[in-house]
Amino acid sequence: MSCAICEIRKEKRFCPAVHGRICPQCCGEQREVTLDCPSDCPYLLQAHEHEKPRSADQIDPAGLFLQVELSDQFMYEKEHLLMGLTYALAKAARADRSLHDQDLIATLSMLSASYERRVNSGLHYEQSLTSDSQRRVAAEVETMVKEYREAEQKHTGYSSLRDSDVLKALVFLVRLANGRTSGRPKSRAFVEFLFAQFPEKESAVVTPAEAGSRIILP
Repeated sequence: MSCAICEIRKEKRFCPAVHGRICPQCCGEQREVTLDCPSDCPYLLQAHEHEKPRSADQIDPAGLFLQVELSDQFMYEKEHLLMGLTYALAKAARADRSLHDQDLIATLSMLSASYERRVNSGLHYEQSLTSDSQRRVAAEVETMVKEYREAEQKHTGYSSLRDSDVLKALVFLVRLANGRTSGRPKSRAFVEFLFAQFPEKESAVVTPAEAGSRIILP
């Protein structure tokens, strides 16, 4: 029997993405590129175990918002904000299993650019996202920011959260996502990382404030 993809080489392994048998070469070349690999595929898991982290030259510096400085003090003081935004991403990804890392990165990048514009010029202009899925992620993130401000207002009588704080938190997540993804079009490595921070059995009961500092740790 020949490979279900190339139809040339001999098939040697079952591919759940095509529901057929393929050759190792097509598996390696098309994994998370044209193949939408399920996260529990044994060949995908094996590849991730031996995969080296992306080097700095594989990531576009412009996409990391290097002009935005993140201090240790900010990370400490805004830990609950970081956890809340991370929880929002995990919630959105769990509600839409078609989301890939690149969808989350595109959404976070758009939101970061929007908040940077607000901080620098006061303009509230939002760049349009390319898909309904990305728009739903953005809405989940904005809802979390709104709820964070409302919680501050309720407990202290005012909200101290500034747009510049939200910008820094979003940039942190952009950098985290770029560091976690394989960079392939259909990679879900960052999505799986989010799910690990907020397991499904806990997602209904664990609040960002209760989640500890898991986002900071690998």
